[in-house]
Amino acid sequence: MTLFYAVTPLLEFAGAVFGLIITPGPGVLSTAGVGSGFGFRPGVRYLTGLFIGNNLVALAVVSGLAAAVFAVPYLRGVLIFASAAYLVYLALKIAMSGSKIAFIHSETAPGLANGVLLQFINPKAYAVNTFFFSGFPIWPESLMSETLVKFAILNAIWVPIHFAWLYTGVTLRRLDLPHTTQRWINGGMAVSMLLVVGLAALAQR
Repeated sequence: MTLFYAVTPLLEFAGAVFGLIITPGPGVLSTAGVGSGFGFRPGVRYLTGLFIGNNLVALAVVSGLAAAVFAVPYLRGVLIFASAAYLVYLALKIAMSGSKIAFIHSETAPGLANGVLLQFINPKAYAVNTFFFSGFPIWPESLMSETLVKFAILNAIWVPIHFAWLYTGVTLRRLDLPHTTQRWINGGMAVSMLLVVGLAALAQR
């Protein structure tokens, strides 16, 4: 297939990536929450972890490793439970970062390892990457070229979207809002993450 005839599927793939990534989910919501609660540098460290983790998940999907792992009985349920538990923990950490309540030690911001862990235990990351790499045929006769191009497009869209969410969170922090307002903002982000957890749980029923 020539490059000319590949333009349409490339655009379709890019549109799907944009639509699925920009919508609120654990990754973008937690990125904005870390930016709002802890600032730009901690947010970049956390975002770097998310980036590494997402690419590792994508590699696992492409190599077939993820499919082999999910074939183990009950493992999917364990993964979903671990993901939900970690997201609840992260939501509480963000919610408490703008208050004096020390339910979780908010002076320690989520870092690179936390970002990697979130993607590793996040079933949505596996589902979305499976959708990206198993669909949208671009060059059926050259799977390697198609996979490399998809990785390039995925990351080219993923990075600016997540930085935009981080910037949104950091901007809220820099506005020097009253303590109560900042607490409500962080609480709202935390509640949004918990809603994502709830919807994911319902989807498994």
